[in-house]
Amino acid sequence: MGSEPILAGIPGLSAEATTQLLERIHCHPAVRRVILYGSRALGRHRSGSDIDLCLEAPTLGLGELLLLGAELDDLLLPWRIDLQLQHLINHPPLKEHIARAGVVLWEQP
Repeated sequence: MGSEPILAGIPGLSAEATTQLLERIHCHPAVRRVILYGSRALGRHRSGSDIDLCLEAPTLGLGELLLLGAELDDLLLPWRIDLQLQHLINHPPLKEHIARAGVVLWEQP
């Protein structure tokens, strides 16, 4: 992923799976920050829990988000990945949860 370090791992995933996931996201330069939220961020996940990721990417459109989702699916990881664009979240409780409990996994320097 270049010189940008992974700031945190994803609970319940190997370092290799986390790196694969973040490297794929890193290929989209519009993404400024990746924030983990939900049960994995809270430490309440189970083995089959999905991976909830919020992307800070104000210039990333829905088309590119769909492409990124397909690329992540191609990794064939055994977990569902839920991607949200921070600037498109219209649900205040979700925004508050991400701000309060979210864990930054990666960000541009």
